[in-house]
This record gives sequence, structure tokens and C-alpha cells, in this order.
Amino acid sequence: MDALKESACKAIDEASSKLHKLSQEIWKNPQLNFEEKHAHRVLCDFLDENGFSAERSYKLETAFRAVIGDKGPHVSVLCEYDALPEIGHACGHNLIAEVGIAAGLGIKAAFETAGKPIGKLTILGTPAEEGGGGKIDLINAGAFDGMDASMMAHPAPFDVAEMAALAIETVTVTFYGKASHAAAFPWDGVNALDAAVMCYQTISCMRQQFRPTWRVHGIIKNGGAKPNIIPEKSVMEYYVRAPTMLELATLKEKIVSCFESAAKGTGCTVEYKFARPYLNVLNNMSLVRAYKENLKLLGGELPSKPASEKDNGFSGSTDMGNVSYIVPSIHPCFYIGSDAMNHTRAFTEAGGADKAQPFTLAQGKALALTAIDIFNKKGLLDRAREDFEKDKAASAQS
Repeated sequence: MDALKESACKAIDEASSKLHKLSQEIWKNPQLNFEEKHAHRVLCDFLDENGFSAERSYKLETAFRAVIGDKGPHVSVLCEYDALPEIGHACGHNLIAEVGIAAGLGIKAAFETAGKPIGKLTILGTPAEEGGGGKIDLINAGAFDGMDASMMAHPAPFDVAEMAALAIETVTVTFYGKASHAAAFPWDGVNALDAAVMCYQTISCMRQQFRPTWRVHGIIKNGGAKPNIIPEKSVMEYYVRAPTMLELATLKEKIVSCFESAAKGTGCTVEYKFARPYLNVLNNMSLVRAYKENLKLLGGELPSKPASEKDNGFSGSTDMGNVSYIVPSIHPCFYIGSDAMNHTRAFTEAGGADKAQPFTLAQGKALALTAIDIFNKKGLLDRAREDFEKDKAASAQS
């Protein structure tokens, strides 16, 4: 390992206890999307205390950035730090934040060993991944303009260098009926809850004709006020996912037909509103290969747990997909010493356990070393740009 990479790893190791404390502070104080004021403050305070200058409320109230260097390739490492309702950090975003900060410390140390910045680093705090689309807001505000590569790493029950993240659109469906006394005058009512139930069942029946890679899942958020009032309004929320935006458009047509048929069959009217989409992730294979080489270079510090055949369908969705259409990107997932699945209470516990720390620090190192390669390794960034253009063209046709 060369001197720059050795200095990056050493800096992360020396900061390990401080990084763990930072992660714990976020984990113990979960906040929902766009409300991450405590996480925003402690992350920015940490950066300021460790040789960075954090720009707080950067373009969004709970976003931030810290920049070192002004010439050469521009690499961003991303932090996420929002939690889920009721079950806290069940997707491990406290660890994602720690990985990003750790990588930033490592890259800064490499710059100091070189005697000057050998590129440009941005540590970017990106709020509201869990449905809020914070990265989309930051893209639209120009936060990613001029960047050459972007990286983050996400905890999971296993290691996956190329996450198969699906494109997703969230849709809110509202059925309108007519209220009436459910016992005395039921014939005078139009039951909006019946429409929601019929819609749910119709979508479930349609699953036989779904492609194996499609995902549709939803809940009834409002089904009425009291049993003796025929519900005049019901509200559903669905997530609709597919591997590409073209497939997603086909799937949406099928789902919309279920909304409309349920309304017609019950005499209700229906409104549905799709939120802006999260795009599928374009895993930049030149950068993925560099990342995997750097994991090997770390000398097997940790036991890995590669995804098994049954795990290869692991396919959540993330607004990092939108970033990957703007700049060459990687979004590996990493094992944290637990078989618990994301978005469960068990994963919340795993993400706050001491056992997760060595795995998290190793990912910070791997991203830091990959950034150093982008700055130093001749031809890597050119190959990444070529992959990026080819991937975007292929995605537009599939």
C-alpha cells in the first residue's frame, strides 16, 4: 500500500472511537426526513472540530457540505442520516454518515501526506433519503454540478458491490364516496373503503402477471371514521418499483387500471398522485472494480459475507439512483455482522451495536482509497466517464 493510502487508513483508525461516538449520537436520536436537525448539527460540529469547515444548511435546511481542494478530479462522499417512522435507524443511516465522514478524514490525511490537495473533495450531507428525495432537491439546486464521481456505502445483511436498486414511484390514491348511516340508510351511501379494499385485492390478483423483478406494495392509510358511518373517503399509499424507468412506466399503467376499475365498480371517484421518481442506480463498473480492489488491499481485515443466490434479488430503491444519472457513482452495500434485514427492529439494533463498527470503518477506508485512485490512477476517471455514458444510453433503451 502506498504512503497516501497508508495515511488515509491510519487517520481513520486513529479517529475510530470518535467516529463510533458520532454514529451513536445519531442512532440514539433518530429523526425523520427533512427534520434531521440534531444529526445535521453533530455532523457539522464534528467536521469543524476535525479540520474541515462545514457549510451548514447548504441548499436545504438539514443538508451540509465540507470542501477541501479546488483543482483536479472532484469526488464527493455522501452522508445520509434520516431515520424511519417508529423503528428508528432501521436502515443504518447512522452508519452511512459515519462511513462518509470516515472517508473524508482519510482523504484529508492523504492530501496532507502529499503536501497539498491532489484533487477536490466534497463531503456532502444529503437528508431525506427515506422518501423525501433530498438528493433530488440537491441535484436540482446544483449541488452536484462539476463533480466527477460520487460514492457512498450502505449497511445490509451481506456484501454487495453493485446494488440492484430499482426505480420507484410513490403514489397516493384517494377514493371519494358518499357518507350515510351504515345501519339505517346504507343504500344511500357510496363506500370509499370498499373501493380501497377492491383496489388492494385487484393489485394482489394481478401479481401473477408481474415480472419477477417488479415490486408493488401498499397500505390503506385512511379507511373511515366509525363503523356506523359509510366511509366517504379512503386513502392508500403504494410504492411501485421496476428495474428501469421504461419498465416502471408499463407497470404504472397496470396499477392505474386497478385504481380506476375499483372506483368504477363501487361508484366512487378516484384521484391519484405520483411523487417524483427515484431512478435505478447505474453502478459505474470502473469505479466498482477500483472499490473491490481496495477492499482486497485492506488485507481481509474483516470476514465478508457475500450475497447468496437467494439474496441477489436484494433491490431496494434510493435517490442515489438519481445521482448516478448525473455523475459516475457507486453505492455498495456492506455486512455489519448481523443477518437482520433492513427496515426491521432487529436491524435498528444491529446498526447501533459495537459489532458493526469494524465493518463500517473498513468501508470508510475503502471509499477513501477509491477516491485516492480517482485522483492518482491514470485513466481511471476516463474509463468511469465512458462507462457512465454507455450506461445512460443503455438505460434509455431498456
